[in-house]
Amino acid sequence: MPRLQLGDWINSGVNWLRDNLSWLFDFISSVVQGMYDALNSVLSAPEPLLLAGILAVLAWWLRGLLPAVLAFAGFALIDSIQLWGEAMNTLALVLVAGVITIVFAVPLGIWASRNRAVSALIRPVLDFMQTMPAFVYLIPGIFFFGLGVVPGVVATVIFSMPPGVRMTELGIRQVDAELVEAADAFGTHPRRTLLRVQLPLALPTIMAGVNQVIMLALSMVVIAGMVGAEGLGSTVFQAISSVDVAMGFEGGIAVVILAMYLDRMTSALNQRVSPLARRALAKEKAKAVSGLKVLHWKPATSVAMVGVVVLALVAGGMSMFGGGESGPKVSANVGKGQSVNLGYINWDEGVASTFLWKELLEQRGFKPKVQSYDVGALWTGLAAGNVDMQTDAWLPATHAPYWSKYKNKLENLGSWYDKTSLEVAVPSYVKGVKTLDDLKKKSSTFKKKIIGIEPGAGEMKLMQDKVMPGYGLDKDYSLLKGSTAAMLSQLDRSYAKKEPIAVTLWSPHWAYDKYKLTKLKDPKGAFGKGDHLDTIARKGFAKKNPQIAKWMKDFKLSEKQLTSLESAIQDAGKGKEQQGVRAWLKKNPGTLNKLAPVPGAEQKGKDAGAAPKIGYFPWDEDIATTYLWKNVLERRGYKPEIKQYDVGSMFTGMSTGQVDVEFDGWLPVAQKQYWDRYKKNLVDVGAWYDKTSLEIAVPSYVKDVKSLADLKGKADTFKGKIVGIEPGTGEMKLLKGQVLKQYGLDKEYKVSDGSSPAMLAQLQRSYAKKEPVAVVLWSPHWAYNKYKLTKLADPKKAFGDSNQLHSLANKSFPKKYPEFNGWLKKWHMSEKDLASLEASIQDAGKGNEEKGVQKWMDARPGIVDKMAPVAP
Repeated sequence: MPRLQLGDWINSGVNWLRDNLSWLFDFISSVVQGMYDALNSVLSAPEPLLLAGILAVLAWWLRGLLPAVLAFAGFALIDSIQLWGEAMNTLALVLVAGVITIVFAVPLGIWASRNRAVSALIRPVLDFMQTMPAFVYLIPGIFFFGLGVVPGVVATVIFSMPPGVRMTELGIRQVDAELVEAADAFGTHPRRTLLRVQLPLALPTIMAGVNQVIMLALSMVVIAGMVGAEGLGSTVFQAISSVDVAMGFEGGIAVVILAMYLDRMTSALNQRVSPLARRALAKEKAKAVSGLKVLHWKPATSVAMVGVVVLALVAGGMSMFGGGESGPKVSANVGKGQSVNLGYINWDEGVASTFLWKELLEQRGFKPKVQSYDVGALWTGLAAGNVDMQTDAWLPATHAPYWSKYKNKLENLGSWYDKTSLEVAVPSYVKGVKTLDDLKKKSSTFKKKIIGIEPGAGEMKLMQDKVMPGYGLDKDYSLLKGSTAAMLSQLDRSYAKKEPIAVTLWSPHWAYDKYKLTKLKDPKGAFGKGDHLDTIARKGFAKKNPQIAKWMKDFKLSEKQLTSLESAIQDAGKGKEQQGVRAWLKKNPGTLNKLAPVPGAEQKGKDAGAAPKIGYFPWDEDIATTYLWKNVLERRGYKPEIKQYDVGSMFTGMSTGQVDVEFDGWLPVAQKQYWDRYKKNLVDVGAWYDKTSLEIAVPSYVKDVKSLADLKGKADTFKGKIVGIEPGTGEMKLLKGQVLKQYGLDKEYKVSDGSSPAMLAQLQRSYAKKEPVAVVLWSPHWAYNKYKLTKLADPKKAFGDSNQLHSLANKSFPKKYPEFNGWLKKWHMSEKDLASLEASIQDAGKGNEEKGVQKWMDARPGIVDKMAPVAP
């Protein structure tokens, strides 16, 4: 039988409605959002316990003293577990959805009760509405209304309407036909018969339907949390996606308390509004035992209203004049209260980067709002403009289907992290499984299961569409869908028991630090070449928010920074992500100003925006000064590009204009040959450090070697070797061409070519073993502080006179960068400052040069203005 393309027809219909009736959906969205905002403002404004008191008075009026006490205790519990705001959001959402549902359900039920054709027509429609899985209603809701409250309310209305219609129709049909006939016999108008006879008698049944509407609305509101509806639904969804038992239990308790309160109050309301119910209530009161009457006593409506009004006035007064809570710290009010909606997937790097930017934006005066979404809902919300930005797009592979589908409605603000990978991982104790090919023959070992993550994740789609078919695993394995947290929980359980398990993972991830895992190789490249993490924004975001867009385009985090940020958030615990971010920022001073520089806070230079190309050698003083100037220039609005070179390549590059400037020109001696060769195309901007020297050094425990002349005849002591540095350096050429010959050492010793790090590593090894070693060194250098070394005297001055450190540049540099050129001419550093800067970078470690420089600068306020003054 040919396949019926029902899904495609429905999809086409939804697209047609969205494209042709957008005005109607916008109107509905405005009305619903307005109702929700108004009611939510009323519920969120008072102090929690005051509003709990108001709700307790209502319970007293409707049910009695004991229910009132229990209601107050329940709401106090919600406040104590810090879910009051979410509970009020949920209550507002339920009430809005309930009111809208009742407004439509009751008239429709009345119409069905008075017209059998209508009843027959709507019955299958109601069956469809009530039996269709609740999650399905969220899909068209997202397409028509985007993300947030509105699709949640609309889906709730559709799902909860059937019992309201059915119970209204049933109640009216159950009214005694003789009573209706008697009213007709006396000439009563049908409308008055409905209002005066049928509705009062049917009211208990109708109110039961209202009660069911409210209960179904509450259950659906929790589901709506998946598409960004605020409140307890979002809390429960986040707990489910992270398998957080504590958060899930607390969110569930809050939902239960709300449900019990609404159920008891709506059922008791029937006793106040229905004549039959009031009569039955009066009989119950008469039979009540005298000792228990106080528990069943209910205040008159007027007394209850006075109590509610008094409490409401007190709450309003406290809201107006209390103002106890202080807002977030604002270091520079760039945003001026502008709101920004940040969406994120509940993955570690997504949580970390999102809450990092929440904190940064708050400190810059914005009002960011963060919300967790499923992957598909997040991309759809971005395309629809309901979410402004997200920082966890895995491109070009993992999230390729979403980018391909929505890219015309989105903006890519750039990559902030590179070198990611997707993989399947197994514990290292699982032997004989090193590649994805190895899995095929071991399906029984892993119980024919690969533990996956969220079904909407790009990695899961790659696994299903490419990886498993590509390696023939689709027939032997089933890919279990769930969540990242569930996968990690299963990994933890299996690892503890030493059981084989295969899980979908990615790098970077903290699991590789916690467990010994094997990343299965992907020889066929089914996972792709790896991704970078991009910031994606809705269309038009950069134009409306140019400052944020610029920050995001310049945003970068290293692997060490990202993993340490994730770790800080993990340490802070669930619900305290921002506290974790703040702790991390304290340990990384200067990060705020680097990631979100404030216009005007650092004066921009006249040539701001220029991008000078700076070269450097892998020498400590050059690394230190290059990264120092990089920081200073960036604060002045420049965009410097730095790159490491060999000495010969540096001078060649400067002479051709491929390098604009470098700060480690050892003149007039060490690099004289390069200067003489290229000086026609170069310019000496000026010397910034004096009193340097070139030398050979030996450990102080090597006796009777105080000068270069003492090396003669002691080649056996040093194994006939002097440990050198980069072969292209001026010092190495001087050593080989002049120094060894003048001291008659050229036949005894061989100078080993290498690098500065290699020389220092050899010095460290030999020093630890107290072995003799002779190394090429220079002053200033931190090695003289770390080791006890002897600088070998040079009585013949073979190394020449001492050098100065110069800033050398291409001849076009002064005209091309006049402001920068002027700063360099006046720049000088003392021996103490240079040594402390090098030490700070050494302490920060390899790959953290910028962090070391920032720490050094933080200890010297005003250093930027001193090095790069800008005229007002």
